[in-house]
Amino acid sequence: MQKIQQVYIDGAFVNPHGTEIFELISPVTNEKTGEVVLGDEADVALAVAAAKRALPLFSKTTKEERIQYLHQLQAAVNARKEELVQVMVEEYGGTLQFSRMSVQNGIDAFSNMIETLQHFEFEKTVGKSKVRLESLGIAGIITPWNASNSFICNKLAAAVAAGCTTVIKPSEMSARQTQLLAECLHKAGLPNGVINIVNGLGNVVGNAITTHKDVAKISFTGSTAVGKSIAKGAVDTMKRVTLELGGKSPNIILDDAELPAAIMQAVFGVGMNSGQACIAPTRLLVPASKLDEVNALAKAAAAQVKVGLPNNAETNIGPLVSEKQYDRVQGYIKLGKDEGAILLAGGEGKPAGLEKGNFVKLTIFTNVRNDMRIAQEEIFGPVLSIIPYKDEADAIAIANDTTYGLAAYISSGDVKHAERVAAQINAGRVCINQFVHDPQAPFGGFKQSGIGREYGVYGLEAYLEPKAILQ
Repeated sequence: MQKIQQVYIDGAFVNPHGTEIFELISPVTNEKTGEVVLGDEADVALAVAAAKRALPLFSKTTKEERIQYLHQLQAAVNARKEELVQVMVEEYGGTLQFSRMSVQNGIDAFSNMIETLQHFEFEKTVGKSKVRLESLGIAGIITPWNASNSFICNKLAAAVAAGCTTVIKPSEMSARQTQLLAECLHKAGLPNGVINIVNGLGNVVGNAITTHKDVAKISFTGSTAVGKSIAKGAVDTMKRVTLELGGKSPNIILDDAELPAAIMQAVFGVGMNSGQACIAPTRLLVPASKLDEVNALAKAAAAQVKVGLPNNAETNIGPLVSEKQYDRVQGYIKLGKDEGAILLAGGEGKPAGLEKGNFVKLTIFTNVRNDMRIAQEEIFGPVLSIIPYKDEADAIAIANDTTYGLAAYISSGDVKHAERVAAQINAGRVCINQFVHDPQAPFGGFKQSGIGREYGVYGLEAYLEPKAILQ
Protein backbone atom coordinates (compact mmCIF):
# COMPACT_ATOMS: atom_id res chain seq x y z
CA MET A 1 0.00 0.00 0.00
CA GLN A 2 1.37 3.38 -1.05
CA LYS A 3 1.32 6.29 1.41
CA ILE A 4 1.70 9.76 -0.07
CA GLN A 5 2.60 12.14 2.74
CA GLN A 6 4.05 15.21 1.03
CA VAL A 7 3.09 18.06 -1.27
CA TYR A 8 5.36 19.87 -3.73
CA ILE A 9 6.07 23.51 -2.89
CA ASP A 10 8.93 25.84 -3.89
CA GLY A 11 10.97 23.13 -5.59
CA ALA A 12 10.79 20.58 -2.75
CA PHE A 13 8.62 17.76 -1.44
CA VAL A 14 7.47 18.89 2.01
CA ASN A 15 5.11 17.69 4.71
CA PRO A 16 1.77 19.51 4.44
CA HIS A 17 0.12 21.52 7.16
CA GLY A 18 -3.08 19.58 6.44
CA THR A 19 -3.61 16.30 8.27
CA GLU A 20 -6.74 14.78 6.72
CA ILE A 21 -6.20 11.30 5.23
CA PHE A 22 -7.91 10.31 1.98
CA GLU A 23 -8.08 6.61 1.11
CA LEU A 24 -7.28 5.44 -2.40
CA ILE A 25 -9.56 2.63 -3.57
CA SER A 26 -9.00 0.32 -6.56
CA PRO A 27 -11.85 0.61 -9.08
CA VAL A 28 -11.16 -3.01 -10.10
CA THR A 29 -11.53 -4.59 -6.66
CA ASN A 30 -12.87 -1.78 -4.43
CA GLU A 31 -10.05 -2.57 -2.03
CA LYS A 32 -7.80 0.05 -0.42
CA THR A 33 -4.52 0.53 -2.31
CA GLY A 34 -3.10 3.59 -0.60
CA GLU A 35 -3.70 6.85 1.17
CA VAL A 36 -2.75 10.46 0.77
CA VAL A 37 -2.39 13.27 3.29
CA LEU A 38 -4.42 16.21 2.03
CA GLY A 39 -3.26 19.79 2.09
CA ASP A 40 -5.28 22.71 3.42
CA GLU A 41 -5.56 26.50 3.15
CA ALA A 42 -2.20 27.01 4.87
CA ASP A 43 -0.50 24.84 2.25
CA VAL A 44 -2.15 26.86 -0.53
CA ALA A 45 -0.87 30.05 1.10
CA LEU A 46 2.68 28.66 1.10
CA ALA A 47 2.39 27.50 -2.51
CA VAL A 48 1.05 30.86 -3.69
CA ALA A 49 3.81 32.68 -1.79
CA ALA A 50 6.42 30.51 -3.55
CA ALA A 51 4.81 31.18 -6.93
CA LYS A 52 4.74 34.91 -6.15
CA ARG A 53 8.46 34.94 -5.32
CA ALA A 54 9.30 33.15 -8.55
CA LEU A 55 7.07 35.30 -10.77
CA PRO A 56 9.15 38.47 -11.28
CA LEU A 57 12.09 36.63 -12.82
CA PHE A 58 10.13 33.89 -14.57
CA SER A 59 7.69 36.30 -16.23
CA LYS A 60 10.65 38.12 -17.77
CA THR A 61 12.23 35.03 -19.33
CA THR A 62 12.73 35.05 -23.08
CA LYS A 63 10.83 32.92 -25.55
CA GLU A 64 13.97 30.86 -26.08
CA GLU A 65 14.33 30.21 -22.35
CA ARG A 66 10.71 29.06 -22.09
CA ILE A 67 11.15 26.75 -25.05
CA GLN A 68 14.11 25.20 -23.28
CA TYR A 69 12.06 24.71 -20.12
CA LEU A 70 9.34 23.00 -22.16
CA HIS A 71 11.97 20.68 -23.68
CA GLN A 72 13.15 19.82 -20.17
CA LEU A 73 9.62 19.10 -19.00
CA GLN A 74 8.88 16.88 -21.97
CA ALA A 75 12.10 14.89 -21.54
CA ALA A 76 11.47 14.37 -17.83
CA VAL A 77 7.91 13.15 -18.32
CA ASN A 78 8.80 10.99 -21.32
CA ALA A 79 11.56 9.26 -19.33
CA ARG A 80 8.91 7.66 -17.10
CA LYS A 81 6.26 7.09 -19.72
CA GLU A 82 5.63 3.41 -19.03
CA GLU A 83 5.38 3.99 -15.28
CA LEU A 84 2.87 6.78 -15.89
CA VAL A 85 0.76 4.47 -18.03
CA GLN A 86 0.83 1.67 -15.48
CA VAL A 87 -0.11 3.84 -12.51
CA MET A 88 -3.04 5.27 -14.48
CA VAL A 89 -4.29 1.76 -15.24
CA GLU A 90 -3.91 0.68 -11.60
CA GLU A 91 -5.23 3.75 -9.79
CA TYR A 92 -7.84 5.10 -12.17
CA GLY A 93 -8.83 1.90 -13.97
CA GLY A 94 -8.18 3.48 -17.35
CA THR A 95 -7.90 0.88 -20.10
CA LEU A 96 -4.42 0.21 -21.39
CA GLN A 97 -5.53 1.61 -24.75
CA PHE A 98 -6.76 4.87 -23.26
CA SER A 99 -3.99 5.25 -20.68
CA ARG A 100 -1.30 4.98 -23.34
CA MET A 101 -3.03 7.61 -25.44
CA SER A 102 -3.61 9.88 -22.44
CA VAL A 103 -0.01 9.75 -21.24
CA GLN A 104 1.26 10.37 -24.76
CA ASN A 105 -1.04 13.38 -25.03
CA GLY A 106 0.51 14.71 -21.82
CA ILE A 107 4.03 14.27 -23.17
CA ASP A 108 3.06 15.81 -26.51
CA ALA A 109 1.52 18.84 -24.77
CA PHE A 110 5.01 20.25 -24.27
CA SER A 111 6.19 19.76 -27.86
CA ASN A 112 2.89 21.10 -29.19
CA MET A 113 3.30 24.25 -27.10
CA ILE A 114 6.91 24.57 -28.27
CA GLU A 115 5.60 24.60 -31.83
CA THR A 116 3.06 27.27 -30.90
CA LEU A 117 5.65 29.35 -29.09
CA GLN A 118 8.16 29.25 -31.93
CA HIS A 119 5.75 31.12 -34.20
CA PHE A 120 4.22 33.38 -31.55
CA GLU A 121 5.00 37.09 -31.23
CA PHE A 122 4.68 38.70 -27.81
CA GLU A 123 4.88 42.18 -29.27
CA LYS A 124 3.01 43.49 -32.31
CA THR A 125 1.80 46.72 -33.85
CA VAL A 126 -1.95 47.34 -33.78
CA GLY A 127 -3.14 50.53 -35.39
CA LYS A 128 -0.56 53.13 -34.39
CA SER A 129 0.23 51.46 -31.09
CA LYS A 130 2.55 48.81 -29.77
CA VAL A 131 0.81 45.90 -28.02
CA ARG A 132 2.74 43.70 -25.60
CA LEU A 133 1.33 40.36 -24.46
CA GLU A 134 2.52 39.86 -20.91
CA SER A 135 2.23 37.08 -18.35
CA LEU A 136 -1.01 37.20 -16.38
CA GLY A 137 0.75 36.20 -13.18
CA ILE A 138 0.09 33.18 -10.97
CA ALA A 139 -2.14 30.55 -12.55
CA GLY A 140 -4.26 28.21 -10.44
CA ILE A 141 -4.69 24.87 -12.23
CA ILE A 142 -7.49 22.56 -11.06
CA THR A 143 -7.88 19.19 -12.78
CA PRO A 144 -10.26 16.18 -12.64
CA TRP A 145 -9.64 12.46 -12.28
CA ASN A 146 -10.57 11.20 -15.76
CA ALA A 147 -7.23 12.06 -17.45
CA SER A 148 -5.39 13.69 -14.58
CA ASN A 149 -1.80 13.93 -15.75
CA SER A 150 -2.71 14.79 -19.33
CA PHE A 151 -4.77 17.76 -18.12
CA ILE A 152 -1.97 18.93 -15.82
CA CYS A 153 0.65 18.74 -18.58
CA ASN A 154 -1.50 20.60 -21.10
CA LYS A 155 -2.36 23.46 -18.75
CA LEU A 156 1.17 23.63 -17.34
CA ALA A 157 2.69 23.80 -20.83
CA ALA A 158 0.58 26.85 -21.71
CA ALA A 159 1.33 28.54 -18.38
CA VAL A 160 5.08 28.03 -18.72
CA ALA A 161 5.01 29.26 -22.33
CA ALA A 162 3.31 32.44 -21.13
CA GLY A 163 5.74 33.01 -18.27
CA CYS A 164 3.20 32.24 -15.52
CA THR A 165 4.03 30.49 -12.28
CA THR A 166 1.55 27.87 -11.08
CA VAL A 167 -0.28 26.32 -8.16
CA ILE A 168 -1.85 23.00 -9.16
CA LYS A 169 -4.67 21.13 -7.41
CA PRO A 170 -5.19 17.70 -8.97
CA SER A 171 -7.99 15.37 -8.02
CA GLU A 172 -7.35 13.73 -4.66
CA MET A 173 -8.45 10.47 -6.33
CA SER A 174 -5.41 10.68 -8.62
CA ALA A 175 -2.76 11.01 -5.90
CA ARG A 176 -0.52 8.15 -7.06
CA GLN A 177 -0.54 9.48 -10.61
CA THR A 178 0.17 12.99 -9.36
CA GLN A 179 3.05 11.84 -7.16
CA LEU A 180 4.81 10.23 -10.11
CA LEU A 181 4.23 13.25 -12.33
CA ALA A 182 5.48 15.58 -9.59
CA GLU A 183 8.72 13.61 -9.48
CA CYS A 184 9.04 14.09 -13.24
CA LEU A 185 8.36 17.82 -13.05
CA HIS A 186 10.88 18.20 -10.23
CA LYS A 187 13.49 16.38 -12.33
CA ALA A 188 12.92 18.87 -15.16
CA GLY A 189 14.73 21.49 -13.08
CA LEU A 190 12.63 24.60 -13.54
CA PRO A 191 13.26 27.47 -11.08
CA ASN A 192 11.88 26.90 -7.60
CA GLY A 193 8.33 28.14 -7.18
CA VAL A 194 7.32 27.94 -10.84
CA ILE A 195 5.46 24.66 -10.24
CA ASN A 196 3.66 23.95 -6.97
CA ILE A 197 1.28 21.02 -6.36
CA VAL A 198 -1.08 20.68 -3.40
CA ASN A 199 -3.26 17.59 -3.00
CA GLY A 200 -6.58 18.39 -1.42
CA LEU A 201 -10.34 18.58 -1.61
CA GLY A 202 -12.05 20.98 -3.96
CA ASN A 203 -13.97 22.76 -1.22
CA VAL A 204 -10.74 23.30 0.73
CA VAL A 205 -7.69 23.56 -1.52
CA GLY A 206 -9.62 24.37 -4.69
CA ASN A 207 -11.58 27.09 -2.93
CA ALA A 208 -8.44 28.56 -1.36
CA ILE A 209 -6.78 28.84 -4.78
CA THR A 210 -9.93 30.30 -6.33
CA THR A 211 -10.29 33.03 -3.72
CA HIS A 212 -6.62 33.89 -3.11
CA LYS A 213 -5.96 37.53 -3.99
CA ASP A 214 -2.54 36.81 -5.54
CA VAL A 215 -3.78 34.18 -8.03
CA ALA A 216 -4.54 35.91 -11.34
CA LYS A 217 -6.13 33.07 -13.29
CA ILE A 218 -7.94 29.78 -12.83
CA SER A 219 -7.84 27.03 -15.45
CA PHE A 220 -10.34 24.33 -14.52
CA THR A 221 -11.55 21.15 -16.18
CA GLY A 222 -14.49 19.35 -14.61
CA SER A 223 -18.23 19.44 -14.08
CA THR A 224 -20.41 22.39 -15.01
CA ALA A 225 -21.70 22.66 -11.44
CA VAL A 226 -18.20 23.03 -9.99
CA GLY A 227 -17.21 25.35 -12.84
CA LYS A 228 -20.04 27.70 -11.92
CA SER A 229 -18.89 27.68 -8.30
CA ILE A 230 -15.34 28.53 -9.35
CA ALA A 231 -16.53 31.35 -11.58
CA LYS A 232 -18.51 32.82 -8.67
CA GLY A 233 -15.52 32.53 -6.33
CA ALA A 234 -13.11 34.03 -8.85
CA VAL A 235 -15.12 37.15 -9.61
CA ASP A 236 -14.40 38.89 -6.29
CA THR A 237 -10.73 39.25 -7.28
CA MET A 238 -11.53 39.52 -11.01
CA LYS A 239 -9.56 36.41 -11.90
CA ARG A 240 -9.41 35.37 -15.52
CA VAL A 241 -10.98 31.94 -15.95
CA THR A 242 -10.75 29.13 -18.45
CA LEU A 243 -13.46 26.57 -17.75
CA GLU A 244 -13.72 23.33 -19.74
CA LEU A 245 -16.90 21.76 -18.45
CA GLY A 246 -19.50 19.09 -19.23
CA GLY A 247 -20.95 17.92 -22.50
CA LYS A 248 -23.80 15.98 -24.09
CA SER A 249 -22.35 15.71 -27.56
CA PRO A 250 -24.52 14.92 -30.59
CA ASN A 251 -23.30 12.45 -33.18
CA ILE A 252 -25.30 13.18 -36.34
CA ILE A 253 -25.53 10.42 -38.93
CA LEU A 254 -26.62 12.17 -42.12
CA ASP A 255 -28.78 10.39 -44.69
CA ASP A 256 -25.82 9.95 -47.07
CA ALA A 257 -23.47 8.39 -44.49
CA GLU A 258 -22.00 4.91 -44.82
CA LEU A 259 -24.18 3.46 -42.12
CA PRO A 260 -22.29 0.30 -41.00
CA ALA A 261 -19.00 2.15 -40.45
CA ALA A 262 -20.66 5.18 -38.86
CA ILE A 263 -22.67 3.12 -36.36
CA MET A 264 -19.70 0.94 -35.43
CA GLN A 265 -17.67 4.10 -34.77
CA ALA A 266 -20.53 5.61 -32.77
CA VAL A 267 -20.92 2.60 -30.47
CA PHE A 268 -17.21 2.25 -29.77
CA GLY A 269 -16.94 6.03 -29.38
CA VAL A 270 -19.44 6.22 -26.53
CA GLY A 271 -17.16 3.87 -24.60
CA MET A 272 -14.09 6.11 -24.92
CA ASN A 273 -12.39 6.40 -21.53
CA SER A 274 -15.00 3.92 -20.25
CA GLY A 275 -17.65 6.56 -20.95
CA GLN A 276 -15.98 9.01 -18.54
CA ALA A 277 -15.31 11.64 -21.19
CA CYS A 278 -16.83 15.10 -21.49
CA ILE A 279 -16.55 14.88 -25.30
CA ALA A 280 -18.17 11.42 -25.58
CA PRO A 281 -20.73 11.19 -28.43
CA THR A 282 -23.60 10.18 -26.17
CA ARG A 283 -26.53 11.29 -28.37
CA LEU A 284 -26.71 9.39 -31.67
CA LEU A 285 -29.00 11.22 -34.09
CA VAL A 286 -30.17 9.04 -36.99
CA PRO A 287 -32.75 9.30 -39.81
CA ALA A 288 -36.10 7.96 -38.57
CA SER A 289 -36.48 6.07 -41.86
CA LYS A 290 -33.33 4.07 -41.03
CA LEU A 291 -33.97 3.48 -37.33
CA ASP A 292 -34.56 -0.27 -37.62
CA GLU A 293 -31.34 -0.72 -39.60
CA VAL A 294 -29.43 1.45 -37.10
CA ASN A 295 -30.78 -0.56 -34.17
CA ALA A 296 -29.60 -3.81 -35.71
CA LEU A 297 -26.16 -2.40 -36.48
CA ALA A 298 -25.80 -0.84 -33.02
CA LYS A 299 -26.78 -4.04 -31.24
CA ALA A 300 -24.27 -6.03 -33.30
CA ALA A 301 -21.54 -3.45 -32.63
CA ALA A 302 -22.22 -3.50 -28.88
CA ALA A 303 -21.60 -7.25 -28.84
CA GLN A 304 -18.07 -6.59 -30.10
CA VAL A 305 -17.18 -4.10 -27.34
CA LYS A 306 -15.12 -5.77 -24.64
CA VAL A 307 -15.75 -4.75 -21.03
CA GLY A 308 -12.99 -6.12 -18.86
CA LEU A 309 -9.89 -5.66 -16.74
CA PRO A 310 -8.12 -2.43 -17.69
CA ASN A 311 -4.65 -3.96 -18.00
CA ASN A 312 -5.84 -6.22 -20.83
CA ALA A 313 -4.80 -4.69 -24.15
CA GLU A 314 -8.05 -5.86 -25.77
CA THR A 315 -10.33 -4.20 -23.22
CA ASN A 316 -12.38 -1.30 -24.59
CA ILE A 317 -14.25 -0.37 -21.40
CA GLY A 318 -12.77 -0.72 -17.93
CA PRO A 319 -14.29 0.04 -14.53
CA LEU A 320 -15.73 3.40 -13.55
CA VAL A 321 -13.56 5.39 -11.17
CA SER A 322 -15.56 4.79 -7.97
CA GLU A 323 -18.61 3.15 -6.44
CA LYS A 324 -20.24 6.59 -6.36
CA GLN A 325 -19.79 6.93 -10.11
CA TYR A 326 -21.03 3.36 -10.66
CA ASP A 327 -24.18 4.09 -8.66
CA ARG A 328 -24.74 7.32 -10.61
CA VAL A 329 -24.62 5.51 -13.95
CA GLN A 330 -26.84 2.69 -12.71
CA GLY A 331 -29.36 5.29 -11.64
CA TYR A 332 -29.44 6.77 -15.14
CA ILE A 333 -29.87 3.34 -16.75
CA LYS A 334 -32.89 2.70 -14.53
CA LEU A 335 -34.15 6.20 -15.31
CA GLY A 336 -33.92 5.56 -19.06
CA LYS A 337 -36.17 2.53 -18.70
CA ASP A 338 -38.58 4.47 -16.49
CA GLU A 339 -38.73 7.28 -19.06
CA GLY A 340 -39.89 4.83 -21.71
CA ALA A 341 -36.74 4.48 -23.81
CA ILE A 342 -36.24 1.03 -25.36
CA LEU A 343 -33.25 -0.87 -24.00
CA LEU A 344 -31.33 -2.22 -26.99
CA ALA A 345 -28.16 -3.50 -25.28
CA GLY A 346 -26.65 -3.71 -21.81
CA GLY A 347 -28.71 -2.58 -18.85
CA GLU A 348 -28.42 -2.56 -15.09
CA GLY A 349 -25.93 -4.62 -13.11
CA LYS A 350 -22.36 -5.75 -13.66
CA PRO A 351 -21.01 -7.95 -16.44
CA ALA A 352 -20.54 -11.59 -15.46
CA GLY A 353 -17.20 -12.25 -13.79
CA LEU A 354 -16.60 -8.58 -12.94
CA GLU A 355 -18.74 -8.27 -9.82
CA LYS A 356 -15.98 -6.93 -7.51
CA GLY A 357 -15.23 -3.73 -9.37
CA ASN A 358 -17.17 -0.77 -10.72
CA PHE A 359 -17.86 -2.32 -14.11
CA VAL A 360 -20.84 -1.20 -16.20
CA LYS A 361 -22.32 -2.87 -19.26
CA LEU A 362 -22.19 -0.86 -22.47
CA THR A 363 -25.79 0.29 -22.56
CA ILE A 364 -27.76 1.50 -25.59
CA PHE A 365 -31.23 3.01 -25.50
CA THR A 366 -33.21 3.60 -28.69
CA ASN A 367 -36.38 5.52 -29.53
CA VAL A 368 -35.11 8.18 -27.15
CA ARG A 369 -36.76 11.59 -27.15
CA ASN A 370 -34.42 14.53 -26.74
CA ASP A 371 -36.44 15.85 -23.80
CA MET A 372 -35.70 12.73 -21.72
CA ARG A 373 -33.20 13.22 -18.92
CA ILE A 374 -30.90 10.54 -20.36
CA ALA A 375 -30.65 12.73 -23.47
CA GLN A 376 -30.17 16.02 -21.62
CA GLU A 377 -27.98 15.23 -18.61
CA GLU A 378 -24.32 14.22 -18.60
CA ILE A 379 -24.23 10.61 -17.37
CA PHE A 380 -20.43 10.11 -17.55
CA GLY A 381 -20.64 6.42 -18.29
CA PRO A 382 -20.94 4.18 -21.37
CA VAL A 383 -24.61 4.91 -22.08
CA LEU A 384 -25.77 5.78 -25.62
CA SER A 385 -29.11 7.34 -26.59
CA ILE A 386 -30.30 6.77 -30.16
CA ILE A 387 -32.58 9.62 -31.19
CA PRO A 388 -34.45 9.50 -34.53
CA TYR A 389 -34.93 12.70 -36.56
CA LYS A 390 -37.35 13.56 -39.39
CA ASP A 391 -35.09 15.60 -41.67
CA GLU A 392 -31.83 17.53 -41.61
CA ALA A 393 -33.36 20.65 -40.09
CA ASP A 394 -34.80 18.49 -37.32
CA ALA A 395 -31.39 16.88 -36.73
CA ILE A 396 -29.73 20.29 -36.34
CA ALA A 397 -32.49 21.46 -33.99
CA ILE A 398 -32.14 18.35 -31.82
CA ALA A 399 -28.34 18.64 -31.79
CA ASN A 400 -28.56 22.22 -30.53
CA ASP A 401 -31.36 21.53 -28.06
CA THR A 402 -29.07 21.14 -25.05
CA THR A 403 -27.54 23.34 -22.38
CA TYR A 404 -24.12 22.04 -23.46
CA GLY A 405 -21.95 22.76 -26.49
CA LEU A 406 -18.54 21.13 -26.09
CA ALA A 407 -18.21 18.76 -29.05
CA ALA A 408 -20.22 17.33 -31.94
CA TYR A 409 -19.70 14.67 -34.57
CA ILE A 410 -21.05 14.32 -38.10
CA SER A 411 -20.92 11.38 -40.51
CA SER A 412 -21.58 11.92 -44.21
CA GLY A 413 -20.51 10.58 -47.57
CA ASP A 414 -19.98 14.18 -48.69
CA VAL A 415 -17.53 16.27 -46.64
CA LYS A 416 -18.89 19.56 -48.01
CA HIS A 417 -22.36 18.48 -46.93
CA ALA A 418 -21.03 17.71 -43.45
CA GLU A 419 -19.29 21.09 -43.30
CA ARG A 420 -22.54 22.89 -44.10
CA VAL A 421 -24.21 21.10 -41.22
CA ALA A 422 -21.21 21.69 -38.94
CA ALA A 423 -21.56 25.44 -39.51
CA GLN A 424 -25.02 25.26 -37.90
CA ILE A 425 -24.04 23.28 -34.78
CA ASN A 426 -23.41 25.12 -31.51
CA ALA A 427 -20.28 23.34 -30.30
CA GLY A 428 -16.65 24.24 -29.71
CA ARG A 429 -15.38 21.36 -31.84
CA VAL A 430 -17.05 19.41 -34.63
CA CYS A 431 -15.40 16.25 -36.00
CA ILE A 432 -16.36 14.98 -39.45
CA ASN A 433 -16.32 11.23 -40.21
CA GLN A 434 -13.84 10.44 -37.45
CA PHE A 435 -12.94 11.10 -33.82
CA VAL A 436 -9.78 13.17 -34.13
CA HIS A 437 -7.72 15.60 -32.04
CA ASP A 438 -5.77 18.59 -33.38
CA PRO A 439 -3.46 19.98 -30.65
CA GLN A 440 -3.16 23.32 -32.44
CA ALA A 441 -6.91 23.86 -32.78
CA PRO A 442 -8.84 25.56 -29.96
CA PHE A 443 -10.76 23.35 -27.54
CA GLY A 444 -13.57 24.51 -25.29
CA GLY A 445 -17.30 24.88 -25.16
CA PHE A 446 -20.31 26.93 -26.13
CA LYS A 447 -23.07 27.62 -23.58
CA GLN A 448 -22.70 25.73 -20.28
CA SER A 449 -19.78 23.68 -21.56
CA GLY A 450 -17.45 26.42 -20.46
CA ILE A 451 -15.61 29.69 -21.01
CA GLY A 452 -12.44 30.19 -23.03
CA ARG A 453 -10.28 27.85 -25.07
CA GLU A 454 -7.23 25.63 -24.62
CA TYR A 455 -4.50 24.38 -26.98
CA GLY A 456 -2.37 26.23 -29.51
CA VAL A 457 -2.41 30.00 -29.82
CA TYR A 458 -5.85 30.29 -28.18
CA GLY A 459 -4.63 28.34 -25.16
CA LEU A 460 -1.44 30.38 -24.84
CA GLU A 461 -3.22 33.73 -25.10
CA ALA A 462 -5.50 32.70 -22.22
CA TYR A 463 -2.48 33.12 -19.91
CA LEU A 464 -1.47 36.51 -21.32
CA GLU A 465 -2.69 40.07 -20.78
CA PRO A 466 -2.47 42.64 -23.62
CA LYS A 467 -0.83 45.96 -22.80
CA ALA A 468 -1.20 48.78 -25.36
CA ILE A 469 1.60 51.36 -25.52
CA LEU A 470 0.53 54.53 -27.27
CA GLN A 471 2.99 57.22 -28.35
